[in-house]
Amino acid sequence: MTVALVTGGGGFLGQALCRALVARGVTVRSFARGDYPALSAIGVETIRGDIAHCDDVMRATAGCHVVFHVAAKAGVWGSAEEYHCANVVGTQNVLEACRQHGVARLIYTSSPSVVYAGHDEAGLNESTPYPTTYLTHYPRTKAEAERLVLAANGPTLSTVALRPHLIWGPGDNHLVPRLIARAKAGKLRRVGNGRNRVDTTYIDNAVAAHLAAFDRLSPTAACAGKTYFIANNEPRPLWELIDQMLACTDLPPVRQSISAGTAYSIGAVLEGLYTVMRWQDEPPMTRFVARQLSTDHWYDLTAAIHDLGYQPAVSVDEGLRRLREWMSAR
Repeated sequence: MTVALVTGGGGFLGQALCRALVARGVTVRSFARGDYPALSAIGVETIRGDIAHCDDVMRATAGCHVVFHVAAKAGVWGSAEEYHCANVVGTQNVLEACRQHGVARLIYTSSPSVVYAGHDEAGLNESTPYPTTYLTHYPRTKAEAERLVLAANGPTLSTVALRPHLIWGPGDNHLVPRLIARAKAGKLRRVGNGRNRVDTTYIDNAVAAHLAAFDRLSPTAACAGKTYFIANNEPRPLWELIDQMLACTDLPPVRQSISAGTAYSIGAVLEGLYTVMRWQDEPPMTRFVARQLSTDHWYDLTAAIHDLGYQPAVSVDEGLRRLREWMSAR
């Protein structure tokens, strides 16, 4: 019987992955800060702890055959130390626990932002290098962690890193709720000319990519020691998609706009102000967000399709239909 550990098992992707693994007959253990009754109800064991504490990670990993390392500190605002502890130290702890407990496979959830250099990403593939500088701590620390995971690949521990882009769908507790909250507060503005295209990832497709890596990963697999972009393979105008997501709760399209340059300047000023004043809340605009909202983000998925057998089964339109149904039920 295969025993799988999912770090960050209480999160959006983590819970969906736990459910999918249970459906396959895998014995699943979740490592998270809190308790999740919905997971316990389907037979998932939850071990509470902090990913930055090595002893906690060691305890959670004992007896496992495969680890899905999903846990991370996401977002665009916070101290460098917080991001380093969660994303870099946490990953170091996971790798050490895998070595100590003889875990054979590690699937790491990375992010396309690890290669984001602040300009259009149109059809990028995995040969794209890491940038020399980053606009925020999240992508910098995720890149450092990704490099650690790939370097750890070897005969006794096979590793792979997946880079799903903007995961959304029913159960989303981050992306869609933030958009809705800002729209309801009248604080959502189109940034840039509105023509930039993005390729997002519906939640079921993100899970499918992780399961495909789980199935294929071995010391001799083509995917061992490599990283892969994951998305729906449907680039479309970002602001068109945002309007469609808002429509799932009968909110009107975003009409007001601001230039990309102005948004970037405002972000720079606000970052400086929030840093000087030591305000803990996230600024309403940052340089990273300004660039992300006004540039292309879509990728060449050839490698994932070839090496992992990845095929996104749920289209954006079907995902939107399911999202509206879920939002209506709430």
